Amino acid sequence: MGVLQNKIDFTVVVTAKNANPNGDPLNGNRPRETYDGFGEISDVCIKRKIRNRLQDMGEKIFVQSDDRCDDGFDSLRARIDGNEAMKKISNGKNTDKDEFAKEACAQWIDVRSFGQVFAFKGDTVSVGVRGPVSIQQAVSVSPVDIVSMQITKSVNSEGGKEGKASDTMGMKHRVDFGLYVINGSINCQLAEKTGFTDEDAEKIKQALLTLFENDTSSARPDGSMEVCRLYWWKHEGKTPKYSSAKVHRLVDINLNEGVERPTSFNDYTITVNELDGLKCEKYEDLL
Repeated sequence: MGVLQNKIDFTVVVTAKNANPNGDPLNGNRPRETYDGFGEISDVCIKRKIRNRLQDMGEKIFVQSDDRCDDGFDSLRARIDGNEAMKKISNGKNTDKDEFAKEACAQWIDVRSFGQVFAFKGDTVSVGVRGPVSIQQAVSVSPVDIVSMQITKSVNSEGGKEGKASDTMGMKHRVDFGLYVINGSINCQLAEKTGFTDEDAEKIKQALLTLFENDTSSARPDGSMEVCRLYWWKHEGKTPKYSSAKVHRLVDINLNEGVERPTSFNDYTITVNELDGLKCEKYEDLL
């Protein structure tokens, strides 16, 4: 397939039930929330999950989690230095930035999707790549209730006087229930620069549809996070007549009458409005 020729906008609706969708390390790993009590999931967290899904699909990923490393390199610098094609282009002050960026995009799907800054200690030249796939932070439709649970350890971490007692206290936090909306877009002008193709867009779509597969953890047990809906708009050309903001507003989510405290996806009604000449691919049979 050729380079992307049609602007794409998308909206993903996900739920969290008795899970911590995205802990805030500056707040004791409590689920992120706004000052108004609405739940949040950072765009960085969402991109991490997309990268993991693409990696599961057999794609080469530059920014890999340490616990999912599949190429033996323990850092981003090592991944660059260990790639023969990249090593040939790297030439200190004389490095061709455009050629470097082009090769990095060809090598790794996450670079040509999200972009990347290549700046390492000791390097005289840094290279920046702007990616065509942009994702907003997810925000819950209704305020969320965060529950904190005190837990204890049943075993000493260390022996002797240095060890802490087995009844050391800790805290675990979760969201009772939250319905979150993720909005994103894929820009054709930036796709031309990175070589992002229609085939790459389909892979991003599949990653979004299966966003929480192989994402199990103590904070997010299997089944606690779920993709409920995906809406995918493909515009008629590179520069569409409708803005991304206007397209994202087509998805109207309302709490059902009489429901004060939502506890499931069925407590909401979703209406997808239309714009002239813009078709929407709807993935609604996901539950």
